[in-house]
Amino acid sequence: MAEKKHTSTHYEKELRDIKECLIYLGALVEKAIELATEALVDRNTELAHKVICDDNTIDQLDVEIEEKCIRILALRQPTARDLRYITTAIKINGHLERIGDMAANIAEKAILLSEEPPMKPYIDIPRMAEIARRMIKESLDALVNEDTDLARKVRMEDETIDNLNEQVFRELLTFMLEDPKKIHRALIIMQISKSLERISDHAVGIADMVMYMVTGKIVRHEPSCKV
Repeated sequence: MAEKKHTSTHYEKELRDIKECLIYLGALVEKAIELATEALVDRNTELAHKVICDDNTIDQLDVEIEEKCIRILALRQPTARDLRYITTAIKINGHLERIGDMAANIAEKAILLSEEPPMKPYIDIPRMAEIARRMIKESLDALVNEDTDLARKVRMEDETIDNLNEQVFRELLTFMLEDPKKIHRALIIMQISKSLERISDHAVGIADMVMYMVTGKIVRHEPSCKV
């Protein structure tokens, strides 16, 4: 039997508004990652400060979206699929806000590294950032289109980020062992790599919530190959 959906036109508009706000928030955090990475690679402290400042906009939108969701829960009392949608939106909103925090954190580290001599050209870090941005976009596309196949693809891509993070760690460990003067810089870069790995985890979290919204099944503790 098909799940009953609310028929109020205004109510449907409220639901669409939440989705549009989430997509906009997603675009903001994607841009934050892009600019933070650019600031790191180009040693551009002005751009890094912009990313940090712009995180306030992300935080404000996070609060607005959560308030919209709570208002619907209180006044509309959604059930079945609509209830799953609102709970999903709240969770996704939280993931996106934390991604914004991670981008700001990368920008802060870029400022610190700009005060030190460059250790080596960045190769894997920009690759990680690009993959992480793609994962965010795909997870939100999966939300818009209720596409579980795309959500599964996002979950599978997380392994690539994990492998790159380990590669960065091993390479930087070698630098530290060969030259103790590079330890401070290497540790900062490790933290950047870890932030990107955590961003990919949040993208997977969004994909997991899409799976829940569409299927009603909680998959976040299941391996990617079993979902």
